[in-house]
Amino acid sequence: MEGALAGLIGLMFAASIYLMLSGVLVRFVFGFALASNAVNLLIFTAGRLEHDRPPLIAPDAQTLSIPVANALPQALILTAIVIGFAMLTFLLVLLYRTYAETGTLDADDPRLMREADDGRSPGAVPPQKDPP
Repeated sequence: MEGALAGLIGLMFAASIYLMLSGVLVRFVFGFALASNAVNLLIFTAGRLEHDRPPLIAPDAQTLSIPVANALPQALILTAIVIGFAMLTFLLVLLYRTYAETGTLDADDPRLMREADDGRSPGAVPPQKDPP
């Protein structure tokens, strides 16, 4: 089971890197979300999938005598899901604002490369009007 999940995690990472390097910002956001899910699955797999008994130490023992599932990766995954959802929401809002300002989502488009000169930046010189 762990071998199949390792292959799936590798495939998810490869697909996410392909999407993030494509040059289109929408694909970048989808690749980022896919990479986040791949990391969550990696942490979940590292915490062992099979467990027969709860992680309880017998009264006469000092340590666990059998392998058990670790609860820490599950707690980390729950935290990572919440943080990943917040980051994805922020990226989608940023994507929307980028499209509203530039009219494109292609990373190679020159409209995305130029800075807005609206006079709000501290070093910006206001445009001069020609005298009549």
